[in-house]
Amino acid sequence: MDKRPIGIFDSGIGGSSIWGEIEELLPNENCIYLADSKNAPYGEKPKEQIVKFSVKNTEFLLSQGCKIIVVACNTATTNAIDFLRTSYEVPFIGIEPALKPAAINSKSKIVGVLATKGTLSSSLFHSTTKNHAAGITVLEQSGTGLVELIESGNLESAELYQLLESYIMPMLDKGMDYLVLGCTHYPYLIPILKKMLPSNVMIIDSGQAVARQTKMVLDKNNLLNMSPEQGIHQFYTNGDKKILEAILKNVTANNTVSLKDF
Repeated sequence: MDKRPIGIFDSGIGGSSIWGEIEELLPNENCIYLADSKNAPYGEKPKEQIVKFSVKNTEFLLSQGCKIIVVACNTATTNAIDFLRTSYEVPFIGIEPALKPAAINSKSKIVGVLATKGTLSSSLFHSTTKNHAAGITVLEQSGTGLVELIESGNLESAELYQLLESYIMPMLDKGMDYLVLGCTHYPYLIPILKKMLPSNVMIIDSGQAVARQTKMVLDKNNLLNMSPEQGIHQFYTNGDKKILEAILKNVTANNTVSLKDF
């Protein structure tokens, strides 16, 4: 039995969507989540800066005794996870756009990917596209400005709807039948997207797959917490705690969540 916490970090509140999937699958695991909202979004920053932020986040989580690190940020995964894995001994779980299932199941053979500039320009994303999307038209769309609006808590604003519509409609016009969300902030846009998209267009994100991978790696390394007690969850943020608190109310009813300044 290993009661040490799972460490999770993101460039803000978006990765809490990943935490929600992990908490649902592994309810007895303790977690520490770090929201680096002050530096969001990572997607518009150079690789060297993304690596620097990722190292700082990792160092903090390791200082809190975390047994595994989930990089709950597509941009940080695609730009920094290789460096992290060679620099630290703990296991790392990354996240990348779920292009493979979309490519396999698409009937129109046209798949849209809404992601940050940092993810779309990364070598990992290009290799994923090459390996898993042969014969598929992949429509890449950078979601510039979306993370900032989500981080500010403006999930129901006209500005957010109009910006999202300007990104989605051109991909619809080209015939996409799958939309892959390539940023952990974007699952919070699903209620809006469902109003915007016709019923034949499927939305895919990576949350459940990341949770399953986390469980598998914990099991493989004998790191699972077998305690029957409900996990304790600590959230650290250098942004607005009220916005994070409001987001978490939409993710879980877990009353063992505490928020702290980072």
